[in-house]
Amino acid sequence: MWKEVPVTCPADQPDQSAHSADAGVVPLREATRAWFAISLQTFGGPAGQIAVMQHALVDQKRWIGQRRFLHALSFCTLLPGPEAQQLAIYIGWLLNGVPGGLIAGVLFVLPGVVALLGLSALYVGAGDTTLVTAVLAAVAPAVLVIVAQAVLRVGGRALRHPALVALAVAACVALSVFKTPFPYVVGVAAVVGWALGRWAPQTMREQGPPAAPTDGPRPLISDEQLHTERPSRTHAFTVIGVGLLAWAIPVGAVIAWAGRDSVFADQALFFTGAALVTFGGAYAVLAYVAQQAVQVYGWLAPGEMVRGLALAETTPGPLIMVVQFVAFVGAYRRPGELDPWAAAVVASLLVTWVTFVPSFLFVLLGAPYMERLRGNRSLSAALSGITAAVVGVIANLGVYFAVHTLFRQTQPVGPPVLALELPDLSTLRPVALGIAVVAAVLIFRLRWSVLRTLGICAVLGLAAGLAGLPVH
Repeated sequence: MWKEVPVTCPADQPDQSAHSADAGVVPLREATRAWFAISLQTFGGPAGQIAVMQHALVDQKRWIGQRRFLHALSFCTLLPGPEAQQLAIYIGWLLNGVPGGLIAGVLFVLPGVVALLGLSALYVGAGDTTLVTAVLAAVAPAVLVIVAQAVLRVGGRALRHPALVALAVAACVALSVFKTPFPYVVGVAAVVGWALGRWAPQTMREQGPPAAPTDGPRPLISDEQLHTERPSRTHAFTVIGVGLLAWAIPVGAVIAWAGRDSVFADQALFFTGAALVTFGGAYAVLAYVAQQAVQVYGWLAPGEMVRGLALAETTPGPLIMVVQFVAFVGAYRRPGELDPWAAAVVASLLVTWVTFVPSFLFVLLGAPYMERLRGNRSLSAALSGITAAVVGVIANLGVYFAVHTLFRQTQPVGPPVLALELPDLSTLRPVALGIAVVAAVLIFRLRWSVLRTLGICAVLGLAAGLAGLPVH
């Protein structure tokens, strides 16, 4: 069992260069058990996942102090990708160097990958049965409420000036009406944020992690004992080289085996690009993924994206793992010469790999430069612009899901250059609307957790299906 490490003053510490990158300040076996236990509790999206790590690492084990924890979280919010998983990688790196970061990051997503793989197979194999369809159709309206909650939470922190509100509205309109690609929205938002920070600094507010106490329990391990590494070209080139190889070898092997025109190549390249622009978390990029997966590649039907999101909400780990469901279903329906089940599993694992490899690269590459990145005002202003646009992106996602969940049919409006769709009001799904209202009461009024709300909605859908009510 790991023993308490006394807190000592910096003068009593050995030279930082004497620390082994592999030894760490916590035995690796003990840290691995802790990360596995954390991985089984990571429900409820980024806020819940960060709270689990806060309780386990700061309050309970006291391996890291509150200020150091928030310092690491602030850095991870600057990066594209799932910030909670990146925080796990970063803290694992602080405790046990590169091996600790790799173990923490892999274990953080592993239970969710296994669970969602099973749920995706269940959906493909039994998704057209009455009861399974009823359950999936019932949890979809609950997801609409969860997305609305995300808009309010992110908006409450990000939109502190009318200029940022206007930027969020513009992002929503650009995506929902003018078919603007998501990466362009992110790029323009960054430029606008930088410009506002330079010429209208009063519009900018310090963007930080969720509110939390700045002190907390005194850590058993001092900051001086945590793993550190000075920025260097050798370190940067090593991380970049290994990261690129880790991505290129499996992707290249699958493309060489299946061909560039295969569904595997399309999915690997598309989701790699998506992973590089996921500022603001999974909700921000899902509108882009849904648009491409449904309208461009045809991997899913419109209503299936929200069902995949509902399944991802019920599993531990980052919500961005919904891309695993998209890959599974898309490859199952377009397997090429492979058995559909084999193609679905290969695509699912490949897409999961290319989605999370960038997170390891970003954290391990940027950790030594953390203080410089946090102190850069121009970068902070650009990211404030991106965060404001993310609110509009999430709102667009909610509108897209609402139209295709609460109504059976939609009608395009305006010229072909626009992407505006309005629902056919005569095709309203009363059961779906009722379940959405119940979910809103549970989440906003009673403040139930996401998992409990989804469970109640699933039971309501099952009951409606048994009663013969039209739930989809």
